[in-house]
Amino acid sequence: MQKIKAAVCHAFGEPLSVEEVLLRPPARGEVEVEIAAVAVCHSDISYAEGGWGGPLPAVYGHEAAGRVTAVGDGVTGYAPGDTVLVTFLRACGACHSCVGGHPVVCETPYDQAQGPLSALDGSTMGHGLACGAFAEKAVVDQSQVVKIPADLPMDAACLFSCSVVTGVGAVVNTADLRMGQSAVVIGAGGVGLNVVQGARVAGAAHVVAVDMTEEKLAAAKEFGATAGVLATEPKPWRAAQKIIGRGADAVFVSVGALPAYETALRYLAPGGKLVMVGMPHSGEAANYEPVIVAALGQQMLGSMMGDVILPRDIPWMVELYRQGRLKLDEMISGRYRLDQINEAIAHTKTGAARRNVIVF
Repeated sequence: MQKIKAAVCHAFGEPLSVEEVLLRPPARGEVEVEIAAVAVCHSDISYAEGGWGGPLPAVYGHEAAGRVTAVGDGVTGYAPGDTVLVTFLRACGACHSCVGGHPVVCETPYDQAQGPLSALDGSTMGHGLACGAFAEKAVVDQSQVVKIPADLPMDAACLFSCSVVTGVGAVVNTADLRMGQSAVVIGAGGVGLNVVQGARVAGAAHVVAVDMTEEKLAAAKEFGATAGVLATEPKPWRAAQKIIGRGADAVFVSVGALPAYETALRYLAPGGKLVMVGMPHSGEAANYEPVIVAALGQQMLGSMMGDVILPRDIPWMVELYRQGRLKLDEMISGRYRLDQINEAIAHTKTGAARRNVIVF
């Protein structure tokens, strides 16, 4: 067991405590990674606020990049010194979802209370999101890492682990948006901006961003949106339809706000796809008229992490970044030390941040 510093959640809704915890060596099939950078994602915040439950105390953090420092028995393809992304996408490779090409919804359960972390007194420490990357090091299953070029800046590279694959993947994998089609993106935060980028890369004729502020709409246009609509307008879907000339072929809800989900179908064309990306807290519900969806031949699709397959999708996304066709450096709003993580979280919760990154 080794001592590492980590940001620990002891009580839901309370500030995280940066303290020493114990990390065991990687077991069979596991990889130990020294974290170089980890972004603050709204999912981490939702967990720390108790939105989805889970054991406490716990260490969250899942959008990370770093270098392999040790591997367990049976690990193939990774060795100490490799530069990797660290994700929470733990896949068994054998369940129905995994063999069917959808490892993001692996059906093999993982007990976060039985992970590699423990308190200094040996008591249980929750392995948040099966990752625990708000820490100097993380031990994860080998399915949760993927190699990246060593020359990538780690603060930008860590964004591939969640916001990039979630946003871009929702467009190219879940919606299968085709060249010339139109997209509406509701919410221009970190994930929403990557949905915008994905729609631009896919060749969408119209990419209309919808958000609460002009500042967010201006940011969306920097990332490729062709137009912006204020969600505060009386009927913003009509403004979007006027821009496109009809409803959108795909509408992406990239925020977990229920009002966004309640109105999303109004932006959609007959035969169009509503793609659900943002995640409200458990127990929150939205209301729809199923007859409209059925009568117009529309689809409602959940998109978990962009239905990504890491070894398939990360290489081409990295190449887009290296070619300047995918903006990552511009996504970073602030860089913080681990002992500043509560400041990074507070800034993220204001809605002003695209992505805040903890840099080690």
